[in-house]
Amino acid sequence: MKKKVQVIIFAVIFFGISLTAWVSPDKEYSEAERRLLAKMPQISLESIVDGSFEEGFEKYTTDQFPLRDQFRTVKALFEYKVFGKKDNNDLYEADGHVAQILWPYNAGSVTNATDKFGSIYENLIAGTASEDKVYVSVIPDKGYYMAEASGRPVIDYEQMFSQVKEEMDYAKYIDITKDLELRSYYTTDLHWKQENILPVTEVIGQAMGLESAGKADRLEQVEAKPDFRGVYYGQSALPLPAEPIYYLTNDVIEGAVTFNFETNQEGKVYDLDGLNGKDPYDVYLSGPTPLLTIENPAAETDRQLVIFRDSFGSSLAPLLIEDYAKITLVDIRYIQSGFLGQFIEFDGQDVLFIYGTTILNDSSLLK
Repeated sequence: MKKKVQVIIFAVIFFGISLTAWVSPDKEYSEAERRLLAKMPQISLESIVDGSFEEGFEKYTTDQFPLRDQFRTVKALFEYKVFGKKDNNDLYEADGHVAQILWPYNAGSVTNATDKFGSIYENLIAGTASEDKVYVSVIPDKGYYMAEASGRPVIDYEQMFSQVKEEMDYAKYIDITKDLELRSYYTTDLHWKQENILPVTEVIGQAMGLESAGKADRLEQVEAKPDFRGVYYGQSALPLPAEPIYYLTNDVIEGAVTFNFETNQEGKVYDLDGLNGKDPYDVYLSGPTPLLTIENPAAETDRQLVIFRDSFGSSLAPLLIEDYAKITLVDIRYIQSGFLGQFIEFDGQDVLFIYGTTILNDSSLLK
């Protein structure tokens, strides 16, 4: 009798899940994983013969499985708590933070990045009034502050920093590692918190001779979203709490005007509509874009800055606005370096190359 009851319960669960899977509408996008979900593949004789239908159908059923996110959480907890795994899909949790394992060290990738930066310098900056105003800084990922202590693989960060210094000897290196700590980053995201990087902007400001950078008394902190969950939240499938996302502002920042060359539109420094998009971090300068300028009508100087950056630069640049009449942000993940001469003429601007260790260790996206 007991076995019959177990069989009946299993059958009810199995057929219930199967029925739910077939009658529920397909989802197009996973908010948790921030990716498009597989759709039902087209059935044809060719796709059946070559096996593509079977492969596509397997991906479809996996992506559209009922309660998929809940099952992913159970799986992740089992792997951590029961099987004692150190990571899940190269992500790990320690001290309430989720981080991605950065391993192994890829010196060739770092050289690929510095070669691209060097080409920009040689072709566009060398011989101009900007050639003695070039700076470089490397943003450590969270693993710099948590990997070794938690027993995870850790790259030789000092080797990376030294390699960047040596291969970019035309630039003044700004060390910001001591001005960051684990709390400088979101718990479920790779990015730093804008409200916690004022020590970084102060160090950058001192190196570049700025007056306002890093001055907390000149800024107001505004809560943009109370329940921010970063990209690692969905990817890790761990049940971690949300946290607020803030932005720092004042009259100068509010009065600044951005121009996005990709959309050909003007905008504000903080895009509040971006908070409701796929990545709330897009509140900072509307997220990734190849080329964007910030004009400061209230500037008391004609000084300008060009920043070659990844996504970290979106939250850094607003904190430098007061010291410049114009800031140009360039993301060579989305624009060919060889095209930059059509948009930027270097003639005395400050130039800052600032990239995260994750990008440098896998620089294949840089163009």
